[in-house]
Amino acid sequence: MPEFKPVNEQLEYIKKGASEIIRESDLRHKLEKSRGSGKPLRIKAGFDPTAPDLHLGHTVLLRKLKHFQDLGHCVIFLIGDFTGMIGDPTGRSATRPPLSPEAIMRNAKTYMAQVYRILDSSKTEVRFNSEWLSKMKSEDWVRLAAKYTVSQMLERDDFHKRFQEEKPIAVHEFLYPLAQAYDSVVLNADAELGGTDQKFNLLVGREIQRHFGQESQVVLTMPILEGLDGVQKMSKSLNNAIGIEEKPLDMYGKLMSISDQMMWRYWELLTDLQLSEIEKIRKESHPMDAKKDLARRIVTDFHSADAARQGAEDWAKQFQKDETPENVEKVRVAYPDIAAGGGDGHAVKLDKLLARCGLAESVSDAARKIKQKAVRVDGEVRTDLILPLELPAELLLRVGRNLRRVAIAL
Repeated sequence: MPEFKPVNEQLEYIKKGASEIIRESDLRHKLEKSRGSGKPLRIKAGFDPTAPDLHLGHTVLLRKLKHFQDLGHCVIFLIGDFTGMIGDPTGRSATRPPLSPEAIMRNAKTYMAQVYRILDSSKTEVRFNSEWLSKMKSEDWVRLAAKYTVSQMLERDDFHKRFQEEKPIAVHEFLYPLAQAYDSVVLNADAELGGTDQKFNLLVGREIQRHFGQESQVVLTMPILEGLDGVQKMSKSLNNAIGIEEKPLDMYGKLMSISDQMMWRYWELLTDLQLSEIEKIRKESHPMDAKKDLARRIVTDFHSADAARQGAEDWAKQFQKDETPENVEKVRVAYPDIAAGGGDGHAVKLDKLLARCGLAESVSDAARKIKQKAVRVDGEVRTDLILPLELPAELLLRVGRNLRRVAIAL
């Protein structure tokens, strides 16, 4: 029979970084019961694979799952391959376009390759909710829908606002929180984790479990992590995200760019340290040293200790010693793909080159960066979209804190 830590110790670790626990008294009761019986709690978090890549914002939930795993509880990583086809209405002012089953499975496979950088694969129960939701018959959906009312659904801010503004609400969107709640019934979840924006869906789970004769799950919400700008939520579309697949130097450099104030939020939400340990670092360390330590820990989590050490050395060369790191990523680009037409000699479209090298999300994004004077070519700021050169050419491109060495040939 496994031995669990005292309940107060478990609660302290679980509450680290959490926004809200509904209800903490229920969680304490479940933990006491678990410790007495030696039976681990079943902790669920669902992820709809709506995009192929995870960023650090997504890992806030994963890390809290890991904390439960560290305490000896059973963690269920639920992939919403069925609910992903419905589309989560959370935070939406219009109906979300559903994804195809093919796109969902492609994204799900990449999720699985990424989540085990945080979770222990041997201790993680992975489930797909199509296992049960796709097998439900029409009468099953009718019985499930009968357990919740339209007025209850319209209490949800997203739905209420759209209803008031006379914007369409598709009937199938009402199915999403019910399907998520039924997942908790099937999995017999003791607790479900989600972002603060998921509170409505998680609370529906508590009620639906009661309808099926189960003890209601505890709801634990985690904050939405702000991105590099320190204001808006981390999002790839807002160009303020740190992808967990990014190269060590890029990841390290982006972490070093966050504000000193935001750094402590990252310490709390993206590491396994107890709050008392973080407070000690805050009191005893210089902010620059604390930020380097944070960057090293996070890069180590997603790459390795050696990669983190090399990233730190390269960052120091790049920004503290004004040297070029040794292991700058090298990219080869064919001249015809980026050529600027007209005129004598050779020239390339710089915006197209940046997009091709992965230093911009798109050509239009690259053009914005050039206009903002954020682009350097061989150390010089460039504001022209056309870049003359002699072929073959090798250039060192810098956009903000990201570098690429580019070879261009006919």
